[in-house]
Amino acid sequence: MPEIKVRSLSDLKTLRKAIAEAAQREAERRRALEQAQRKARLQHDLFRESIGSIQPLKGQHNRLWYSPEPPQPVPAQRERDEERVLLESLSDAFDVGTLLDTDDQLSFRRPGVGTDVTRKLRAGHWSIQRQLDLHGLRTDEAREALGEFIRLSFRTGVRCVRVVHGKGLGSPGKTPVLKGRVQSWLVQKKEVLAFVQARPAEGGAGALVVLLQPSQRRHAG
Repeated sequence: MPEIKVRSLSDLKTLRKAIAEAAQREAERRRALEQAQRKARLQHDLFRESIGSIQPLKGQHNRLWYSPEPPQPVPAQRERDEERVLLESLSDAFDVGTLLDTDDQLSFRRPGVGTDVTRKLRAGHWSIQRQLDLHGLRTDEAREALGEFIRLSFRTGVRCVRVVHGKGLGSPGKTPVLKGRVQSWLVQKKEVLAFVQARPAEGGAGALVVLLQPSQRRHAG
């Protein structure tokens, strides 16, 4: 899928549309599966009707007919619930300071993740597949855009993304307003495995390179 950059509310609507399209494709896939299973059941019933009544063989009373499991329902309500709590799940009051590694450069890794992961992430071991640019967005807009971007990237099997929050050179007091909040929001997203400060050529102190958990879709592929 193409790289996604969010610079305005219009771009945010585009991101939402992409999420909706992904959900629609998933629903269509499930409907096709239901139709195939329904067809198989119809063929089974036609076969039973064509052979007429039958008598079970002696000693076969303990045999059971196999019935295919019904398809799982499309989790439409769950997806709506996830979207509804998206803003609530990313708190500005979350204290991220104790979770960050501040060696030569800032980084974060979930408990159980080795330092080799952040080292490889800094070295470009994983190719950056998508980018989100938060320049020009207000805090609420940036929070919503980041949450949807991470969620969509994970659902579509993307592993490595870059999030540009800026260096704050245009902010009052030249303080990077979004930098600390983006770090806090990312730590709160369960899809995020680790992140590091980008290399100078990739944005330096104004961006983060983020490694996402492997998704089920990626394994299925």
